[in-house]
Amino acid sequence: MLKRFFFFVVVLMTFGVATAESPKPNVVLILADDLGWSDTTLYGTTKFFRTPNIEKLAARGMTFSRAYSASPICSPTRGSIMTGLAPARLGITVPACHLPEVVLKAFPGVHAAPDQPVIQPLTATRLDSRYTTLAEVLKKAGYATGHFGKWHLGSEPYSPLEQGFDVDIPHHPGPGPAGSYVAPWKFRNFDPDPDTPNQHIEDRMAEEATRWMEQHKDEPFFLNYWMFSVHAPFDAKKELIEKYKKQVDPNDPQKSPTYAAMVESMDDAVGTLLETIDRLGIADRTIIVFASDNGGNMYDEVDGTSPTSNFPLRGGKGTMFEGGTRIPCVVVWPKVVAAASRSDQLVQTTDFMPTLLDMLGVKTEIPFDGISVVPALKGKNLQRESLFTFFPHDAPQVPDWLPPAVSVTDAEWKLIRIFHGGNDGNHRCLLFNLRNDPGEKTDLAAAEPDRVREMDAKIERFLQETGAVVPIPNPAFKPELYDMSKIGVPVKRNPKESKKGPPAAGWTPLHDCSLKKEKDSLVVESVGGDPALVYYLPKPLPAGKYSVEATLSATSKGQAQFFWNEKGIAPQFFRDRSVLLHVVHDGRQHDYRAEFESKHELPAVRFDPSTATGTIRIASLRLKDAEGKIVQQWNYSNK
Repeated sequence: MLKRFFFFVVVLMTFGVATAESPKPNVVLILADDLGWSDTTLYGTTKFFRTPNIEKLAARGMTFSRAYSASPICSPTRGSIMTGLAPARLGITVPACHLPEVVLKAFPGVHAAPDQPVIQPLTATRLDSRYTTLAEVLKKAGYATGHFGKWHLGSEPYSPLEQGFDVDIPHHPGPGPAGSYVAPWKFRNFDPDPDTPNQHIEDRMAEEATRWMEQHKDEPFFLNYWMFSVHAPFDAKKELIEKYKKQVDPNDPQKSPTYAAMVESMDDAVGTLLETIDRLGIADRTIIVFASDNGGNMYDEVDGTSPTSNFPLRGGKGTMFEGGTRIPCVVVWPKVVAAASRSDQLVQTTDFMPTLLDMLGVKTEIPFDGISVVPALKGKNLQRESLFTFFPHDAPQVPDWLPPAVSVTDAEWKLIRIFHGGNDGNHRCLLFNLRNDPGEKTDLAAAEPDRVREMDAKIERFLQETGAVVPIPNPAFKPELYDMSKIGVPVKRNPKESKKGPPAAGWTPLHDCSLKKEKDSLVVESVGGDPALVYYLPKPLPAGKYSVEATLSATSKGQAQFFWNEKGIAPQFFRDRSVLLHVVHDGRQHDYRAEFESKHELPAVRFDPSTATGTIRIASLRLKDAEGKIVQQWNYSNK
């Protein structure tokens, strides 16, 4: 493991890259968002979606059938791509980098509900500037650097402009596109083209990237094109949606016409980039990498079904099973990688930075958790020991979810360790043979105890060497409340509760909860999933700095968030603006406080008190301005 971490890129210029007589190769890194392994036509797993431009890309290079994201969710994977380091080392383990709270490293958690064996760690919310990024290395090597699309690793001073990129368009810190994919969208300082009605954001981003490549065609450049597609919200060009409505097979698990239309627009953007590279005459000196940040989304709903299916893999985004982390991946390296070649070697997003620097012959003494996969690109076997995935959180609204876990993959074997999920507080291990059982249906842990011990020891070394902040045993845990049979079975939302129910005390439940006003509190009964309630202020508050103070008790579990809306931003995009309240779910009343800043008038607020079933009793909520004056108060204990 240590040998892998202290892999140094010290190679010289090689065949197919720059020499004293030829220019340095360009790099185009295309990252799709939430695009599953079965969402492209690369692997013969979809009959519904169409990705002809990704097929054209694959015809120029190598397709990896066993490529993996470093995490089953986006921000941790994005950090791994930019640094070559594991999320366990970076401390970014959930996609919280859009939140106002700046946290540069992970911390141990403090509390958990009695029905939870472990206390989950608290994530970092920014990519710490002390880590050297791929853009910083290439900029120092003489490259023009441009970032286009989603970032989700932090706003200023942690945005792309402070992490090695010359330009950042549209310079958006949120977890997805602002407002919609089809104009009019809601990006700040980035309006649709006035002469292009109903412009799609991916069409516009590809145009921006094209203009930038035209400006830098005579010098080496690094284009970091991180798509918004195909992340929520789910909308697309109407004509494409209608096209796919006519092609739906009700027996196919992939049957969302909206999502299929989103996939096509994503693929169109890839085609625009390829056409530009060809037109500029730089194809023979441009390295292209295409991948996704995690598996396909199976827990949201669109067109009355899930967006996609990762079959034949198990699970999807947010899970530790193959469907959550196996991703499509293509690498084009002119004159080196054989056209239309394929590889089943194990690669991971932590490998991208050391591999690209190796391909370019760029010298650095930066240590990495990933390795260079150049041998695989030349048709050879990789000398790598293991792949690790660290996700110390749970997401019970996700199909095939697991409690906080870490996994190791060795060739065809995969071991998942569920932290303290076994008897007497011991770890629980699941073992699968991916060659014989790619759908991870048969747990072989009991039949292979020696292999379990050997692979679990590798996990322990990985955690130690990366300094991972791991889940710790919950001293308040009551085993009789913990039902292991529910692991992997998603929380079922009550359709009646998912709709907007009757308001109480001015608050309206958005989904997954009901409200009731009692003598001393506003009672929120959560049915699990994502309980949320919203309050529209009688008069918008002015832009400025605020604090929210809450007094409440809770018997549920999970992270609590307080959201605010800003004038001109659609209410459904509360999620871009929130602060964490580290609620103790022990049934006793506690006080909480968090600070935030609204850059525009504030017309509404939203409260998500938990992520599981239970009762939350809110005694009071208060908003205070920068001077500490109460500007809005909900005081139920005195009413």
